[in-house]
Amino acid sequence: MPAPTHARRLLVGSLALLLPTALLAWSAPGAAGDEAEEVPPSVSVRKVGGQKIRLEALPPVVQFGGQVADPDRASAAVTATVRPVRVGRRVQLQVRSGDAWQVVATRRQDARGRAQFAAAAVVDGRPLSYRVRAMRFGGLRSRTSTPVSTARWIEPTWTDEFSGTELGRQWSTRGREHGMGNRRSCSKGDPRAVSVGGGAVRLSVMKDPDATTRCRIKGRDATSGRYAYRLSGHIGTQGEFSFRYGVAAARVKFQQLRGQHGAFWLQPTGGMYPGALGSEIDVVEYFGDHHPQGGLATFMHRYDGRRRVSTGGWVTDSASFLRSRRDGWSKNYHVFSVEWTPRLLVFRIDGRETGRMTRGVSAERQFPILSLIAADYEVPRIKEKRLPQHMYVDWVRVWETGPDLPQG
Repeated sequence: MPAPTHARRLLVGSLALLLPTALLAWSAPGAAGDEAEEVPPSVSVRKVGGQKIRLEALPPVVQFGGQVADPDRASAAVTATVRPVRVGRRVQLQVRSGDAWQVVATRRQDARGRAQFAAAAVVDGRPLSYRVRAMRFGGLRSRTSTPVSTARWIEPTWTDEFSGTELGRQWSTRGREHGMGNRRSCSKGDPRAVSVGGGAVRLSVMKDPDATTRCRIKGRDATSGRYAYRLSGHIGTQGEFSFRYGVAAARVKFQQLRGQHGAFWLQPTGGMYPGALGSEIDVVEYFGDHHPQGGLATFMHRYDGRRRVSTGGWVTDSASFLRSRRDGWSKNYHVFSVEWTPRLLVFRIDGRETGRMTRGVSAERQFPILSLIAADYEVPRIKEKRLPQHMYVDWVRVWETGPDLPQG
């Protein structure tokens, strides 16, 4: 995989928490001179006095910003779920410093009982331990969770930071033929629609310079008129890298206009066809600014025998996941991730959950895909003079766990 070039990378807009001054000289339990101590797990559950606190430390999947950034400086996502639910109840996040616990942030419970934090994942290359304290509220006593650790997520299984000027050998171009069956009769994947530079890969939709005719859209997407053929940036790691269960994340800045859709997705190594095992997991798709449903979507597609079954849809209230009114999916980088277990898929943006799926979860090895594609139904939506359109991916990371990721 490409070697990281951290020295040239710029950290912009990180959500990493400012740790207490005492932690600047912090040493982890079990370090030299300390008695070895068992590292807490990444998930803990505590039931006491009629209350339940579930705490989970996720990988560094929080890194908002306008420029490329060092993924090693991304923030971990830490989520506390407290029962019974009391909307507005204050929940403190505390970090262990030696034998003491220090408060680093406070959030309020939402309608689902969650308090979600962005927290430092490491100090001096060492993992951190966190716990939460749900404060006294509405007749409920304050309660403290058992701790969790970021240790499980220190080293990703696989990463690409798109350094240099060429794609790494793991990637290859997909969909290099026009096809009616996949609703891409007017576009195809091509290496000329992919470029690497400045610490990111740029995927484009552009007019095909080799086309000598124009495309007529037929079938269920039939539209009057003839349109320029397009080339699409469409790359995947099929045959080079795949994984089974864990967390996959990509830091993406999407295209601006409608008429094409950008995506970060996973497919089973055995392929997608009637009777195939596994599911296609569309971690995120973006259909352009000013889309009436907000533009962001998440799907899962699988086959039940010969019948194709799709679940998912538009991300509800997607604007609530933006940082401000000036933010936008085509203006800044955001981290889109999926947590995949044998029974569950959890989708997140910058560590905040957008939805989950429990039916038809794939048990097959999957490989990552990045794409900016003009489907037949999208081609008429954009004037050719507005091409090319671009999507940028700063980094992709996978933390593989196998079947033992704790269930939620």
